[in-house]
Amino acid sequence: MLEVKPRSARSIPPAGLSIAEAARRTGVSVHTLRYYERAGLVVTPVDRTQSGRRRYHTEDLKWISICTKLRSTGMPIKAIRRYAQLVCAGPGNEQERLALLEAHRADVTAKLAEVQEHLKLIDHKIDVYRGRVAAGDADHLWAPNRRADAH
Repeated sequence: MLEVKPRSARSIPPAGLSIAEAARRTGVSVHTLRYYERAGLVVTPVDRTQSGRRRYHTEDLKWISICTKLRSTGMPIKAIRRYAQLVCAGPGNEQERLALLEAHRADVTAKLAEVQEHLKLIDHKIDVYRGRVAAGDADHLWAPNRRADAH
């Protein structure tokens, strides 16, 4: 069972959604949806009409949401593919799935800590500029010296 909060609460018709509508609802491009399929990131084959057009259903959209969140948090395609393979394999590999997700969580947490440190510097710089602008002496803020003869 996929557990993810759907982005769109609108119901999906029994015939499914076109690739364009699936792209719109998931927030990814048509190209990305095709790539996910080619790269082995989907857990079930996407249905096709008799004429070969893709039709996406609720479970497809839920899985795409999972993939895009993993990808946007920096999980490599290879790791997402492995996760998809484990899900497709069914019960019995939950420990490996858990280990994969915990390792990714650790990576994301480390990146967040790094970004928080960068944000501290930005906040400091904002405070300095606000103070100098309010004091009327912002023209004394540091700027690189330019040599007069350098053109």
